[in-house]
Amino acid sequence: MRGWRNAVQETAASKPLFLTIYATVILGTVVSSFYVFSAIYSPTASPTRSISSSWLLAPPLSQNGVSLSSNISQPSQHRSNKLRPIWEAPSRTSKMPRLKSFRLTKELVAQRAKDNVIIVTFGNFAFMDFILTWVKHLTDLGVSNLLVGAMDTKLLNALYWKGIPVFDMGSHISTDDVGWGSPIFHKMGRQKVLLINAILPFGFELLMCDTDMVWLKNPLPYLARYPDADILTSSDQVVPTVVDDRLADWKQVGAAYNIGIFHWRPTPPAKKLAKEWIDMLLADDRIWDQNGFNELVRRQTGPAFDDESGIFYSYDGNLKLGILPESIFCSGHTYFVQALHQQFRLQPYALHTTFQYAGTEGKRHRLREAMVFFDPPEYYDAPGGFLSFRPSISKSLLLDGEHNLESHFSLINYQMRQIRSALALASVLNRTLVMPPLWCRLDRLWFPHPGALLGSMTRQPFLCPLDHVFEVNVMLRDLPAEEFGPAINIREYSFLNNPFLPQRVRESWLDVQLCQEGTEDCHASSNTSRPGLLRFPKRSSEETDAFLGFTDKTREEKFRKRVKQYVGIWCCVENHIPGHIYYDMYWDEKPGWKPVPPKTPEDDHPPF
Repeated sequence: MRGWRNAVQETAASKPLFLTIYATVILGTVVSSFYVFSAIYSPTASPTRSISSSWLLAPPLSQNGVSLSSNISQPSQHRSNKLRPIWEAPSRTSKMPRLKSFRLTKELVAQRAKDNVIIVTFGNFAFMDFILTWVKHLTDLGVSNLLVGAMDTKLLNALYWKGIPVFDMGSHISTDDVGWGSPIFHKMGRQKVLLINAILPFGFELLMCDTDMVWLKNPLPYLARYPDADILTSSDQVVPTVVDDRLADWKQVGAAYNIGIFHWRPTPPAKKLAKEWIDMLLADDRIWDQNGFNELVRRQTGPAFDDESGIFYSYDGNLKLGILPESIFCSGHTYFVQALHQQFRLQPYALHTTFQYAGTEGKRHRLREAMVFFDPPEYYDAPGGFLSFRPSISKSLLLDGEHNLESHFSLINYQMRQIRSALALASVLNRTLVMPPLWCRLDRLWFPHPGALLGSMTRQPFLCPLDHVFEVNVMLRDLPAEEFGPAINIREYSFLNNPFLPQRVRESWLDVQLCQEGTEDCHASSNTSRPGLLRFPKRSSEETDAFLGFTDKTREEKFRKRVKQYVGIWCCVENHIPGHIYYDMYWDEKPGWKPVPPKTPEDDHPPF
């Protein structure tokens, strides 16, 4: 015990950063692990900053083979000198214009359009950070012919004061996250179709986008390659139909056309389709907008418009339709699971967060994993600092044997046990846990499948999104501390590689290694052969456990109750109802645990 006291005294006299770690250990938290806990950052003592209104004026990203150069301070070409550049906020001494001045008009669209093209998204206040991310990517790409539709006045006010071109949709929809599939969600979908019908008569080409997608490359030159198309649409196709940047092979596309990204030209066939589409939706509020679109355009598919372009006739036989290639206008599956753009050595144009779980929080987390979501500086400067660890996974768990339920769950459970220990340490140390990369052997979907979709290019194993296993929305939810103990904040696995991470955070690292007692430098002291390194003797021979327990049993029970909520399901076994299997954070406490679906309706519940 004397050595531990000396270590604390040495640390207190040199680097206060270490003190929290040692004090916690002495109070009863025992650490034992084979892997490295690193990037333990202690922020400065300055009070937490409030979110800056100019936080999006940060340096541009360069990633995914896409170079983003910032143009947000420069006015677009071919613009009136009176048009304020995007991101140039109005003077705070000025008054907010009256609501009627934000109405959607032909004049407003003409002000923002370039080469007769306008790019539009819309949403409510709950999606403001998605909208700012969407705008930031476009302006970084030098694209400013855009408009944002505000479905509530709270969003309209916020965007106006940030210098974002915004118009009032008059929807008066809730400012909250309405949730996929809810009645308000379907109402929002109808607003999209109303917008299309409102803008097409103005005579402009319209690139309509959902807010849960981002642009990684300027799409306008690509769309201009197909001037004969009335509509170019994305799709949910997961089996590749082309291996280059041509339009998808329409004869092979069996999945739904996805209306989260589609480009309309103001032609008579397109206007006719838009009119019939909105009439269909207004006549029956049970029809989902995307299903209605697919039902109409698939009335006829073919023949081909020509031999080269990939455009074909659809709808009434006069509408010329093209399907954007699935490898570069990416869905959540082709980007995050298959990584088709990487396998084909292509630069992606767009990323749409479909094929994901955990609701809006899952979408946000996926974009953060891809380092394409723009967060305020506070996100990179968490109170208490950060904690990350380097997981250890054997080759046999990753590669040996067949890719089946048993091998998949063995791999996940091994990682889950390490993550459970890391969550416990983060809780005790009051640090934000940087989640590790997560490896999966099997894909996750919402219907029965053999583990990987037939015909897809899913590699096994693959680096899977966190929401494939963990309920990200629950992990980020404000659970009551009285019942679940203190909150445990998390960050995405790519966090420490994000270009927006401040340099002072990058340089404030301490590596904590666990070593075999008796070996060189293996003692509880900061006096090691390498600066920034702290080595602890192992207190256990168990390789997968870095945390031997809480001394406070009440806190332990609350922690267990919290983290049991964190894991989700794998879906789905073929020829079995129900086909899902619950992950179990404490699987190792149940002798003979096997990955099997619930046998009866009474068994169909999480292992809480």
